Amino acid sequence: MGAGNGPVPARWLLVGEAPGRYGAGRTGIPFSGDEAGRRFEQLLREAGLQRGEAFVTNAVLCLPLDGAGRNRRPSATETRACSDFLGRTIDLVRPAIVVALGAVALRALGRLEPHGLGLRDAVAAPVAWRGRVLVALYHPGRQSELHRTWAAQAADWRSLRRLAARNGGAGHSERDTGAESLMGAPAGQAGAITPKRGRQ
Repeated sequence: MGAGNGPVPARWLLVGEAPGRYGAGRTGIPFSGDEAGRRFEQLLREAGLQRGEAFVTNAVLCLPLDGAGRNRRPSATETRACSDFLGRTIDLVRPAIVVALGAVALRALGRLEPHGLGLRDAVAAPVAWRGRVLVALYHPGRQSELHRTWAAQAADWRSLRRLAARNGGAGHSERDTGAESLMGAPAGQAGAITPKRGRQ
């Protein structure tokens, strides 16, 4: 973790899956240097965010490769091994809004505190979690289009722009704005979204 991840503290914390062999595996910076990184930058623009306004990390910090040296999905063991580090990163960055990019990241965050969310059912819906707002989005990699179109994903990211606009834009940390005010009401009251169980 270093300056390339983003500012500390930051209002936004974006959590990806794991380094890619052509991206962070080479650059040391999540979502940089490969196709997923270029798509990530496009989606940030849809949200009206500059990369320098957000802290970006991964649920798994090692580089998961298969026997042929290709990217693979991190195992549950690898996710568990990085869970404590992810929790400490959140505590250090103190974001008001945590964005899970894909099912692996969403499950990793659920290990820290259960949220009961499945990606397909909860996509782009802000939920109170761990004193913050949690939003689940699809991973920016091209394979995500098998499950959700690029146009729909761009619309999901534009919903982040609306979420930020409720309380004065993108450039504030948890110190300025809490989860309840971001979502428009305390959890369990009108305006908040109650987590529900679903597939991740």
